[in-house]
Amino acid sequence: MTIKIRLPGGVLKVKQRHELRRREHKGKVPVWQLGKYFVIWWPSTIPDRPSKSSNTDEKLEMNLPSTGEGT
Repeated sequence: MTIKIRLPGGVLKVKQRHELRRREHKGKVPVWQLGKYFVIWWPSTIPDRPSKSSNTDEKLEMNLPSTGEGT
């Protein structure tokens, strides 16, 4: 059961713990707990989904072979 309320400047959501997304669970967006429910504020300045290019860049960076230079 997720309740979404669109407001100027973002979306106010009410969820239970098992419905939280990774960024909500890690506190990347403001989250307040009220009993067994969580109130989450998603400002419109934060994209709802992370961009695929930033995820791809991180994976590529981690998988680059070491050249052994500089050590």
